[in-house]
Amino acid sequence: MSYERFAYLYDELMEDAPYEEWVRFVKEKLANYLGSTKDSPHGKLRMLDLACGTGELSVRFAKAGIQVKGVDLSADMLMVAQAKAKAEGLTIPFYQQNMAELEGLGEFDVVGIFCDSLNYLESEQQVIDTFSHVAEHLRRGGLFIFDVHSIYKVTHVFIEQTFALNDNHISYIWNSFPGEQPNSVEHELSFFVLDQHTGKYDRIDELHYQRTFTVAQYSNWLDKAGFRLLEVNADFKHSVPQPQSERIFFIAEKT
Repeated sequence: MSYERFAYLYDELMEDAPYEEWVRFVKEKLANYLGSTKDSPHGKLRMLDLACGTGELSVRFAKAGIQVKGVDLSADMLMVAQAKAKAEGLTIPFYQQNMAELEGLGEFDVVGIFCDSLNYLESEQQVIDTFSHVAEHLRRGGLFIFDVHSIYKVTHVFIEQTFALNDNHISYIWNSFPGEQPNSVEHELSFFVLDQHTGKYDRIDELHYQRTFTVAQYSNWLDKAGFRLLEVNADFKHSVPQPQSERIFFIAEKT
């Protein structure tokens, strides 16, 4: 999967994403388990935002008083994130790394993987490795918070569905098909973007693969990586997942 051109369309396509819901939900969990944003030996809570993309959440958490570092696999995404932080007058270090091979970034009070980014890992081993590396970057008692697509969303909301957008300057057709692995999906996206200079539309094709697992599997891998599972919530609510919940949140503590 290449984000080379997609990175510069991402924010526009995601402008209706409930970013404030992520911020609210995470801040409430931090308050419940870690206290205020200043409840850290270093004066501020230190957050590692993994798979930070264009830095939208990194910026919002930094503006909320949290000391943030961002990590993403895509250099283009990180260029957008850096420009966004600079425009807000924020100093946020961004690093290009694979979250399944994370190393050398220091110790944090909280590590987050948001916006179902964990679902882009294709194998069980990659998820297991990610959990292990996250544990290495958390202080004892630190929090690991992440969200994933539910199996219901992958199998009933995405698979065999077509989504479309028709706007003046950008349009897309998005088809979703079953992946080769259980509870996986392939998203075939074709974007048509207006070139302001020529008046013609450029076509950009992307293939995105996502895979999810059961709550029991994620819980088992967290336990083996040295975490104590505190809560499993759904859809930005402080309540347990239901059969048709679409986004599952895990809150775990490093033991």
